[in-house]
Amino acid sequence: MEHEYKKKSVYEKHYTKDDLSKTVEKYLSFLKFGKTERKCVEYTVRAAEAAGFTAFEDGKKYNPGDKVYLINRGKAVCFVIFGKQPMTAGVHIAAAHIDSPRLDLKVNPVSEESGLLLLKTHYYGGIKKYQWTALPLALEGIVIRKDGTAVDLRREDLTFCVTDLLPHLAGDQMKKTLAEGVEGEDLRVLAGSEPVKDGDKDSVKANVLRLLYEEFGIEEDDLQCAELTMVPKLEPALIGFDKSMVGAYGQDDRVCAFTAFEGLLDVTETPEKTAMVFLVDKEEVGSDGVTGMQGRFFERALRRLSGGADLLTICAASRCLSADVNAALDPIYPNVLDKQNACEMGFGPCITKYTGARGKSSTSDASAETMFYFIKKMREADVTFQTGELGKVDVGGGGTIAKYMANRDIDTVDIGVGLLSMHAPFEIASVADVYETRRAMHAFLK
Repeated sequence: MEHEYKKKSVYEKHYTKDDLSKTVEKYLSFLKFGKTERKCVEYTVRAAEAAGFTAFEDGKKYNPGDKVYLINRGKAVCFVIFGKQPMTAGVHIAAAHIDSPRLDLKVNPVSEESGLLLLKTHYYGGIKKYQWTALPLALEGIVIRKDGTAVDLRREDLTFCVTDLLPHLAGDQMKKTLAEGVEGEDLRVLAGSEPVKDGDKDSVKANVLRLLYEEFGIEEDDLQCAELTMVPKLEPALIGFDKSMVGAYGQDDRVCAFTAFEGLLDVTETPEKTAMVFLVDKEEVGSDGVTGMQGRFFERALRRLSGGADLLTICAASRCLSADVNAALDPIYPNVLDKQNACEMGFGPCITKYTGARGKSSTSDASAETMFYFIKKMREADVTFQTGELGKVDVGGGGTIAKYMANRDIDTVDIGVGLLSMHAPFEIASVADVYETRRAMHAFLK
């Protein structure tokens, strides 16, 4: 049959290593710097300004081709290139999230037990808790001191970890399920062991608090006004003899945030319709809150950008690529996926008609017309892509921000890179898929 569906590998296009290396080099730098949503915003804004974007100003007249950005509380950001048509004719939106699973410090985190300083955490997002033990961790985040100044606690020379039980004494632990082997309250971060000289009770804690004050000007009660998190202290790396894959923390969903952003930067001519890349927080915990996709910053941004035009008119005429990762087929664990409908590495971004769990719960389920529109775009731009879904019907599933865009009356479909070891401290993506997803984003936004 002439039109029989058959996947094509990205490598069939015979890209050279140089074609891929420039994108991947930038991507590795992005991953290394952007280990929190704040750092992702900082990185992309700096890169956008270098490409001619400026901070949006209310009341200023903008012309087609002008490039602006709006920041939401330092943890979400919107990049825009104004199109030839008014925004009421619709906006082309690529939306991705920049938060990733991690270990957040509790509001009162510091404790000393048996001569060790421990930091209590509350894990963020869906993790396998056992994967976060015996792993080098880095501290990220900010503290607001009593005088109102913010202190960035990122330091390259500091390393932490959560300890694990030695196998010699782990008989009872190893009888438990993987989900029960490490409990959430046991994810306490080892942060010190040296006591204050001539100290009494809690002398290790006193010593660490002294160090915090001397280096950062921070007192213990300042930690109540903080966003502090532990993330894997692992360098992004090229994987394999052929260096054909990227291994790094946080590729869900920073790989799609990066490719959407770079796809927008690749737009060199004024687009017909306004092109927007929307990078948001909180997807891993339900997209709630003022910086999540369920917040109202999106509507506020549209109103400001359009000069007060009717939001319902804009949304009804708009289209959105909800850019989020999919589960790549892993030959070690093939039974959780329907191979015929599974995403495979090296075959380009996966267009996903619906996500959700089991009976399509919590999904927007893109219409046939919406699928046709986006697939036609990909074909016209000669983008290698695949279609599929996340897992077998009764095995499980996952959600994205697509439904929150669709709930705003915007035709939306999911697209993204397939990952191995998704939500682990070290995830794997195909270099070719990163490159091709950038091309896909550009094809839609240009």
